[in-house]
Amino acid sequence: MNIKQLTAIAVAAIILGTVAASEVQAMNNALDARQQAIVAIAAFTASGDMGRLTPALHEGLNSGLTVNEVKEILVQMYAYTGFPRSLNGMAAFMKVVDERKAKGILDEIGRDASPIPADLDKDAYGARVRADLSGLKDVPPPAAWQEFSPVIDDFLKQHLFADIFARDVLTRQERELATVAALANMTGTAGQLSYHLGAAMNTGLTEAQMQSFVTVLAAKVGEDEAAIAGEVLEGVLAKRK
Repeated sequence: MNIKQLTAIAVAAIILGTVAASEVQAMNNALDARQQAIVAIAAFTASGDMGRLTPALHEGLNSGLTVNEVKEILVQMYAYTGFPRSLNGMAAFMKVVDERKAKGILDEIGRDASPIPADLDKDAYGARVRADLSGLKDVPPPAAWQEFSPVIDDFLKQHLFADIFARDVLTRQERELATVAALANMTGTAGQLSYHLGAAMNTGLTEAQMQSFVTVLAAKVGEDEAAIAGEVLEGVLAKRK
């Protein structure tokens, strides 16, 4: 059964009421409630859909994400969706936290990121992180686009893959899950989605979990977005095999 068929069956079952959305995880040997919450938060931050982001933020806290972990998801989103989306998401989260406090809900704040060593070679660190995500043993020579614009490559290595990825509030796996969710809910990002789906699997997410990711997209975000992500994932899996 391919990904598209799996997604269609799961969504139909949810719509018909023959299986609860919470049972999709068990059906697909897949993402747990905490991971599913990361998907929804990242996806709706990327699309700027505040009406759907707010309940996703509540769901994230209810699923066990700490306040600082949710903040970290929203912070990372600026690297992929821009500051406007990220800041709007943070403003929505502030309201959610305040509302929950007013109701007497005491959410776990969680730990802060460990300090980054002052002498960290961010260029080398970021290059190594990117190679790891790409599934490469060695850091490859610069590609054509890196030679064409070295400065954007520097920003990617030193800021995204060093400053941000070195923050240990989230794991690399959680960061990649948030990234693919954001890219899947944006247009014109199929190439980046393809890379990051592979990167997500290189962090340890299994084929079954990535299939579940598509199913979660269908159930929580939209069937069209899930169908596109499913097609991209099929291409990624074919290459890996």
